[in-house]
Amino acid sequence: MHVKELLSLKDKIILVTGGAGRYGRSIVEALAEADGTVITASRQLEPGEKMAAALRERGLDVHALQVDQADHESIVALKTRLQKQFGRLDVLVNNAVARPMKWYDAPLADWQASMAVNATGLFDVTREMTELMIPHGGAIVNIASMMGLFGPDLSNYEGTDMGYPPPDYFFHKGGMITLTRYWARLLADKKIRVNCISPGGLADPGQPRRFVENYSRKVPVGRLAGPDDIKGLAVFLASPASAYVNGENILMDGGMHA
Repeated sequence: MHVKELLSLKDKIILVTGGAGRYGRSIVEALAEADGTVITASRQLEPGEKMAAALRERGLDVHALQVDQADHESIVALKTRLQKQFGRLDVLVNNAVARPMKWYDAPLADWQASMAVNATGLFDVTREMTELMIPHGGAIVNIASMMGLFGPDLSNYEGTDMGYPPPDYFFHKGGMITLTRYWARLLADKKIRVNCISPGGLADPGQPRRFVENYSRKVPVGRLAGPDDIKGLAVFLASPASAYVNGENILMDGGMHA
């Protein structure tokens, strides 16, 4: 098969949770540029609709639906809507993440709220959506983080007022990487592949200059990630080009941990 065909997502129905988020926007754009039909689903519908409309103006096939990943009934309703409107699901990208916990000493209720979306909700949405893939197979791409692999480098925050990263994010992203391997084994006989991307920090105009300097000097390529850096990986893992890749976690950190 020609490599362009291997990387094509033509006729594929793709769900991206949290598709209007920072990495999510790039992922949705990439999958649609590869000719997929992409549905972004988030708790807040308006940002997704706005993004989808802008991408449709470019001729891309993007839609927005609503889902509350902490609510089982909302997830089931999304599954029913996908089946009714699109007839199938070929690719699930687990990108949604809630960040209610802002610091280590935050109220325990914030940890519990984080669990509802990032742990229980992640498992729930994946288990429900794979039912739409089982008749024909498919691919799951989990978006984790290098913070699921390594402890926090506190020196990145020296000279800033950012505070240190909260612990729930490390807990959930580490769990996502391990669940990737679990699902890869469990779903292999259903012809569903499951892989993971663990990105490093994404550049943002609001980041303090000192943080950017601290971080960038530790990365061999000399910078934080940009919006295009995740696009090729997302398309690769969603497409037939990665047909023999299963249960892998790809660290995308510019060589920081080489």
